[in-house]
Amino acid sequence: MTTKPVEQAEPVEDPNAMLEKALIEEFLKQKGYTHEDLKKLPAELVEKLMKEASQYASLKMEEVEARAHFVKELHDDAAPLEK
Repeated sequence: MTTKPVEQAEPVEDPNAMLEKALIEEFLKQKGYTHEDLKKLPAELVEKLMKEASQYASLKMEEVEARAHFVKELHDDAAPLEK
């Protein structure tokens, strides 16, 4: 069996990466910054902001995951009642 290379395949972006980017943007906006603004700031401040933004995004993503897990459990528990 031979395989053929996939031509012109569109890269698939991880949905979690998209959410993380949006949450980082949200954090920066709350602090009064955009990604463009970061280019004009001192490196130390940019590093501090991005660390905080990353932590913020991680916590929010954990919250989303926990809620999704909880909703799944609720649906799984209710499934026998639907029959």
